[in-house]
Amino acid sequence: MPGPSENPRPMPRPTIPDDEVRFVALRAQGAGGQHVNKASTAVQLIFDVHRSSLPDDVRARLLALPDRRIGTDGVITIKAGQFRSQALNRADARRRLEALVDAACHVPRVRRPTRPGRGAIERRLESKRQRSGIKTARRSRPEDDR
Repeated sequence: MPGPSENPRPMPRPTIPDDEVRFVALRAQGAGGQHVNKASTAVQLIFDVHRSSLPDDVRARLLALPDRRIGTDGVITIKAGQFRSQALNRADARRRLEALVDAACHVPRVRRPTRPGRGAIERRLESKRQRSGIKTARRSRPEDDR
């Protein structure tokens, strides 16, 4: 039977309702000719973690992730402009948000500190004795200088 720190099943990914995600249409960057200058196909996804319906533990782990897309105010901003279609860019941004939430759903295992075994301690001390012997043999002795 698993202990309290071990998770027997992975946590199911919570769904993010559409009303919690906001999209802003942008002009795409880079090469593309006339199309890129007049069509707003790129999108910016905005998701406020603090106001979301995510479980509290997932929300805390999501805010603790070392990701530059997560602002200090708890707002996730994802910019997607890879495709020529706004619908495809919306789907891409949504997929990336879900991947971020999936990473936060993973509960890390609790590490319990352990002590080294007797054999490991003896091997370490023996290697220190050998190293000490090598360095002692390297020293010059006063009686050898005559």
